[in-house]
Amino acid sequence: MLEEDNPKEVMCSCSGTTRGMIIELVSQGKGVDAISRYSGALTGCGGCEWDITELVNTLMAAQPEKS
Repeated sequence: MLEEDNPKEVMCSCSGTTRGMIIELVSQGKGVDAISRYSGALTGCGGCEWDITELVNTLMAAQPEKS
């Protein structure tokens, strides 16, 4: 398993938000702002901003369009 596939990987050390939590929240239709409000990610030092935004954008682009 690659580190990038590890759902337990902590993406935001300030809030403890994991990759798995972000994947789950995106699957519920939440974007970066909603994920930040729900998890506390992106509200501390800001060191995770690029990684989380990139992950969310990649996951959203891979989702099938709703009609």
